Amino acid sequence: MQKTITARHFDLTTELREKAEAEMDGLTRYFDNIISAELVLDMERHRRMAELKVKVYKDVLTGTGETDDMYNAIDMAVDKVKGQLKRYKGKLKERKPEQIADVTEEATRPTTDPDEVDF
Repeated sequence: MQKTITARHFDLTTELREKAEAEMDGLTRYFDNIISAELVLDMERHRRMAELKVKVYKDVLTGTGETDDMYNAIDMAVDKVKGQLKRYKGKLKERKPEQIADVTEEATRPTTDPDEVDF
């Protein structure tokens, strides 16, 4: 998984970077095939915002957190993405191979209607 952490309007400390990387590494517990994770940390007066974008196959899952503490904002964003990853994984498990095979078989089957055949 490729990880990117961006800090806006403040300097990123090593403790905050380690916390953010540990939280992003913990996402693989819920879904193994994460392509990339991008965390944007923003500070405005008394607001601390964290936005986490996780790219999986064909989807981008996004979670945001906003509090007066940056650590809590990161936790909120990660928790939202965890829930989305659980739902995404559940949707993938609901697909049955037989249903997928039937759909592709119907799409590739030629239509041989006696009225449409020219000799």
